Amino acid sequence: MLSKEDITHKLPTSIVGKKVFVFDTIDSTNSCARALGDADADEGAVVIAEYQSSGRGRLGRSWLAEPGTSLLLSVLLRPPCNAETAGLLTIYTSAAIAIAIERSARNAVECKWPNDLLLGGRKFCGILIENSFQQSGLSYSVIGAGINVNQTTFPPEIAEKSTSLARDTGKTVDRVLVLREVLIELDRMYKAVRQGDFNVAIAEWTKRCSMFGKPITVEEHEQTVRGIAVRLRDDGGLVISSGSGERTIYSGDVTVVG
Repeated sequence: MLSKEDITHKLPTSIVGKKVFVFDTIDSTNSCARALGDADADEGAVVIAEYQSSGRGRLGRSWLAEPGTSLLLSVLLRPPCNAETAGLLTIYTSAAIAIAIERSARNAVECKWPNDLLLGGRKFCGILIENSFQQSGLSYSVIGAGINVNQTTFPPEIAEKSTSLARDTGKTVDRVLVLREVLIELDRMYKAVRQGDFNVAIAEWTKRCSMFGKPITVEEHEQTVRGIAVRLRDDGGLVISSGSGERTIYSGDVTVVG
């Protein structure tokens, strides 16, 4: 089991990871972090679990992970965002985790809009952001991430599209090392985000995204949108060009055609 002492020993962060909760089994790390947010806990608290009995992905999907093989974590933050800029928190999280993986596991990571990280075209990390708003703006944000580290087998329905760090490198990966790097990079990049500056996060995400200029399809609200992926908007929306002009989408499942 992951050890709180190993994770936090001389962890060089100023906000993220100053308080860490480690569970063997929990229903959902995001649910626990949301409870901390509702209780006015300080930002930077991290909830980690070896196994989630009710892990969630985007659009209400379940998150499947073998016990003791992955990194399942949620971070409570209180950035100065509003409804228009909160979507950039997914970009910030994706960029930070991508940098941390490249530094710790030496894998080249691709960022896929809106919330996936890929290795060799296959998904190994999913991100789920859950925000709580008040009239004055964002009260808190829970940043959830599931990272396939040493999982080598996957359910048949996702086997062809999924991978892990171990599967990509051919060797077992030190989960504590990866987790510490993730917390360090989330903390480092958060210094700018906390000031409302997402420029570095957007730049790091964009240079790891390969879909721009390519034809894509987006399954959005039971309809299919087709076009060329053009760019990322300053609010995190994806701009698509089609025969009828440009449009911006903010959610959906993206497939690169061909």
